[in-house]
Amino acid sequence: MQTISNQQSSQAKPLAWITGGATGIGLASAIALGQAGFRVVVSGRR
Repeated sequence: MQTISNQQSSQAKPLAWITGGATGIGLASAIALGQAGFRVVVSGRR
């Protein structure tokens, strides 16, 4: 029987990097992708 660690299972999820994710379309995209199972990284100027 094989065991998958948390690190391995989190890497199995796709990663989305959202720029300008503080407001508007970027924020909505980050929320939608997170709910769809993506790991989400959000960056912005503020």
